Amino acid sequence: MEEIITRLDGKLIVPDHPVIPFIEGDGIGKDISIPCQKVIDAAVAKAYGGKRQIVWKEVLAGKKAFEQTGSYLPEETMEDFKKYLVGIKGPLETPVGGGIRSLNVALRQTLDLYVCLRPVRWFKGVPSPIRYPSMVDMHIFRENTEDIYAGIEFMTGEEKTKKFLDFLQNEMGIKTQIRFPESSSFGVKPVSKDGSERLIRAAIEYAIERKLPSVTLVHKGNIMKFTEGAFKNYGYDLAENEFADQVFTWRQYQKIEKGKGQLDAKKALEQAESGGKVIIKDVITDAFLQESLLHPFDHSVIATLNLNGDYVSDQLAAMVGGIGISPGANINYNSGYAIFEATHGTAPNIVGTGKANPSSLILSGVMMLEYMGWDEAAEHVFDAMEHAFAKRRVTSDLHAMMEGATLLSTSEFAEEVIRNIH
Repeated sequence: MEEIITRLDGKLIVPDHPVIPFIEGDGIGKDISIPCQKVIDAAVAKAYGGKRQIVWKEVLAGKKAFEQTGSYLPEETMEDFKKYLVGIKGPLETPVGGGIRSLNVALRQTLDLYVCLRPVRWFKGVPSPIRYPSMVDMHIFRENTEDIYAGIEFMTGEEKTKKFLDFLQNEMGIKTQIRFPESSSFGVKPVSKDGSERLIRAAIEYAIERKLPSVTLVHKGNIMKFTEGAFKNYGYDLAENEFADQVFTWRQYQKIEKGKGQLDAKKALEQAESGGKVIIKDVITDAFLQESLLHPFDHSVIATLNLNGDYVSDQLAAMVGGIGISPGANINYNSGYAIFEATHGTAPNIVGTGKANPSSLILSGVMMLEYMGWDEAAEHVFDAMEHAFAKRRVTSDLHAMMEGATLLSTSEFAEEVIRNIH
């Protein structure tokens, strides 16, 4: 009988031998999936002495799925992710000329995986372009279902686009803002109160649970006042209404400063920090991209919209060694659905050469173990990878940037990590 992860009273119930569906992925997916599973299996065996074990179940998506079933994303795959709740996937190509805009987006939207979670921290020994990478320890909550990525677009010259333009000009009175109407394409940016609140709520709860110091709302509300500006306001309202005893907001600071003066505002902030409250603040996106480089220690949990999150997560990953060692997850904290994934591309030019770095997928597996509550196994993997990086025993991408490093193939790196599990 299959042992299936279930959900009761908002919490995951994880059996000792859970079935975990996995998508091998396109390109280097076939090179990194099995090494990743071997590392996770070794950590679980070490942590629990054989009492617990993951039962891996391959499900199809991408080119492999199309070749075997004629569909890039078979319905059976979606049903398995729904049935087993938690899964993991390698990188997937966006099919050219296919009916699916993006396989990754299709998975997120079908399962309503509204949080894209990207933790970013530095491993000792990994090359970094910044002076003090050890100060980088951030957790990005990127809204996953709205914003420009909702895919509401109209291409110039098409009949629907002409109708949309006519509506804007004649129904809404928008004329001068569209500089070249006849050659313009359009994109619609939906940002809802419900969508914003559930993302920000998850970020605040994450910070409280892990005793992290702050949540930064990153937005472009100075220009997009009714979408990104609303996102910021929804965040402050939510924090002050739902988490009043556990947070202190920058908006509250400003009210105290305006009413009683800067001294009282600073005192209130200090009391909140010393009392373990999470500080909720906001930063304009372009300013945050600079601040995260100059003062990374000022930011812990980041809550932001979809497009901003795309930029922010890749920049922060570059600060600690690149997306080759950056993990990611797509989660619905309400339903429990979660898919953990490599954050890089398919790299078809190095398939089968042994050059692929499996670290992104392995660390996504660490996130999966943490999500399941198997923290001891997760810690084993994390420590073992730190040892491998510190000893400069790495794959080709990092080897090219390290002096005195030992070059390992994809499988050799996984074996090195396994040897370091203790």
